[in-house]
Amino acid sequence: MYQPEKVPSDAKIRKFIRRILFGKNLFCPECKSRNIVSYESRFRCRSCRCKFSLLSHTWLSNLKIPLKNFWLIIWCFTAQMPVKQAAVISGLSQKAVRYWYSTFRNNLPKEKVILEAIVQLDEAYFGGWKGRALLMAKQKGTRKLAYKILNHTQPSRLDAWNFLKENIKPGSILCTDGFSIYQGIEKLYPVTHIVDIHKSWEFGKTSEIEGIFGNLRTFIRRMYHHVTPEKLPEVVSEFSFRFSHPGIFKNPRIFLQITLCLVPTGY
Repeated sequence: MYQPEKVPSDAKIRKFIRRILFGKNLFCPECKSRNIVSYESRFRCRSCRCKFSLLSHTWLSNLKIPLKNFWLIIWCFTAQMPVKQAAVISGLSQKAVRYWYSTFRNNLPKEKVILEAIVQLDEAYFGGWKGRALLMAKQKGTRKLAYKILNHTQPSRLDAWNFLKENIKPGSILCTDGFSIYQGIEKLYPVTHIVDIHKSWEFGKTSEIEGIFGNLRTFIRRMYHHVTPEKLPEVVSEFSFRFSHPGIFKNPRIFLQITLCLVPTGY
């Protein structure tokens, strides 16, 4: 368990964030000038007259909780603490924890993944009675995942074809189960199609992606208890990123180093 005495002081947290954003020398986030004057906890650029604070040009610009509580809630997120437990550790309400968890996952780096070689593809349903179908694929023997959340409950052959075009390199070996939407898919897209028939107790060629879906369901149930259709894209994105890039979630320092950056606003 994370011990409160190990939480850095406000001064150390500010120093760490300042080093991430500005390096050794403070500069204007708009014009990059180093001709800066400071007053209280804010700054002003003498070149373009931009006024800014330490966090004003980041996704933390609306931070209204103490830095120590903020550090604790980041630790809870990186350590995959359930919402109720994170509320106890951080001293925030469950509503606030859900807000910050959503903020953290929405500021994870964006990436486009193309799978190749041997790819396992499967489909599942998430989100309750008004949920959505999810297509997800895994490159065998790697941590590379690609997925697509559909706006309906039953995936079609067209959905599978579009998914292949967007996420699978031509010439790959595609492993699926015996679901009808994959039948003859190799005639629509240039892949070598291999099928597991689960009714015949064949699971070896799709075992990795089946395991991923099991891990995803456990992740949702353990960390969030449930997921609504509206939040499903966020949560699946978070799970996929955690699986593909586990190093980012080792501690709050690494998480902030990867996700926190200055964004000019055109002041």
